[in-house]
Amino acid sequence: MNLITTVIIISLALTTILATVSFWLPQMTPDHEKLSPYECGFDPLGSARLPFSLRFFLVAILFLLFDLEIALLLPLPWGDQLASPLMTFSWAFTVLLLLTLGLMYEWMQGGLEWAE
Repeated sequence: MNLITTVIIISLALTTILATVSFWLPQMTPDHEKLSPYECGFDPLGSARLPFSLRFFLVAILFLLFDLEIALLLPLPWGDQLASPLMTFSWAFTVLLLLTLGLMYEWMQGGLEWAE
């Protein structure tokens, strides 16, 4: 047998053994909550039109904003290869400063507090 055939046989044997063990090993003892359609504790019989807190949306928007900021500033280390690296870094600093000031304003106004 050559090396490739040996590797294929070992891979198939290992895959078969692991699949068999993973099928027979776990304990199958479902309880009432595991059998329900929602495992998170959500009542499926209640109203589906529950109001969301506006603070939830504010935190979600802030997360997306700062995630977008990271995506926009990711190529910044390669900005020194441009013709005017000082201009690139000044624009990046301006964006960071504006977002930091906005976050500080929101923090001072109490918009990031969950409990009132």
